[in-house]
Amino acid sequence: MVKICCIGAGYVGGPSMAVIALKCPAIEVAVVDVSRPRIDAWNSDRLPVLEPGLDAVVRACRGRNLSFSADVDRHVADADIVFVSVNTPTKARGLGAGRAADLAYWESAARVVAAASRSGKNKIVVEKSAVPVRTAEAMERILLAHSGGNGATFQVLSNPEFFSEGTAVRDLLCPDRVLIGGRDTDAGRSAVRALRDVYAHWVPEDRIVTTSLCSAELSKLAANALLAQRVSSVNAISALCEATGADVSDVARAVGWDDRVGDGFLNAGVGFGGSSFQKDVLRLAYACECNGLPEAADYWRQVVAVNEYQKSRFVRRVVSSMFNTVAGKKVAVLGFAFKKGVSDTRESPAVDVCRGLLGDRAHVSVYDPAVSEKQIRRDTASPAAAKAQAQQQVRVARDAYEAAEGAHGLCVLTDWDEFRTLDYRRIFDGMQRPAFVFDGRGVVDVGKVREIGFVVYSVGKPLDPWLKGLPAVA
Repeated sequence: MVKICCIGAGYVGGPSMAVIALKCPAIEVAVVDVSRPRIDAWNSDRLPVLEPGLDAVVRACRGRNLSFSADVDRHVADADIVFVSVNTPTKARGLGAGRAADLAYWESAARVVAAASRSGKNKIVVEKSAVPVRTAEAMERILLAHSGGNGATFQVLSNPEFFSEGTAVRDLLCPDRVLIGGRDTDAGRSAVRALRDVYAHWVPEDRIVTTSLCSAELSKLAANALLAQRVSSVNAISALCEATGADVSDVARAVGWDDRVGDGFLNAGVGFGGSSFQKDVLRLAYACECNGLPEAADYWRQVVAVNEYQKSRFVRRVVSSMFNTVAGKKVAVLGFAFKKGVSDTRESPAVDVCRGLLGDRAHVSVYDPAVSEKQIRRDTASPAAAKAQAQQQVRVARDAYEAAEGAHGLCVLTDWDEFRTLDYRRIFDGMQRPAFVFDGRGVVDVGKVREIGFVVYSVGKPLDPWLKGLPAVA
């Protein structure tokens, strides 16, 4: 029986290993983490990750061939294949602050693998985290240096994950491709074959792609950067559409029909979010900078700059539409997660929009079906504001109707399906006049909502007659 251990019970490690356990019942899979509360959550009825279908997968395998444990050393020592799926946050200080990856957790994991490996044991170590290019080479050096003379041998592979939040289980069960990078040596090719054999239990052979280590590492960053670039591109076009009277949906559809372009990631909105896009774009820019490619670095940084511009442009439109002030006014915010189907608020545009409105002294009432009140308050807290003031400025509602009651404006910032079917007549009747809707996700039917009596702004759509005579910037 092959034994697999994954260091890191986070958003990537947990679901990835659960699907491997489901599809490979003869393989023993252990997910380990130094955080006891996180491990306890994986062993409970309430998993720490919100993903459609994940509960069923974990329940089917947990106690059979899938375990979650805080005994890191034991499971690493027993494993034939060790996945490293630890957090690689962006550095907050020091060289490369705000751009480079903080690899402290990753290095610690590499040292754990080296120290826990038994004499004479051959082990395959797999990068699962998104890491800078040539990180595998650094891991090889650490493993070689810290294994001492115990005779343990290691092969390092890169196997980045490409699933999307909200569809992780589906993406893992039916991946577009599985990418494995390894050394072009006999031992390296043998390690690649061993990992291929694991995925071959359910992934067609032609979807398992092998490359060099550096190519696999760079492919993860490049994929996210190119997707983010498409979002920023269509958002930049949305600003021009509003200025000229064009409809960004029509433009995106016309462009998407071109096979050379395709229609993916061409939905204009208030900006991209999530844990990966901004982080990986900035890391790609930093890699270009470190390799003496300033023009390429500037190009990728502009992708993030346009995303920040789109969020601030949305806030400015809200303020300018409401007579250049939202001070003391109630603004309802529908949606706080960065996308529907998840509870993740990392880099969510809704967070920045709320902070912008709060900075202009608005009273914000937030409703999201998946994000906890604790998380909303944490994300909207301002170090400069007193706790009592922050509590007064931010309210967390039980539903969309409560959030909108008495509000001057309504901002739709996450594309939850329930927001498409709300009774907007009921919402309108409970709001102040004039009542504004600011749709940052293309969720509302602009024509129908306008007929009710709302003044409507929808990103990239022709402007409401009410707004045409008003400045776009407060």
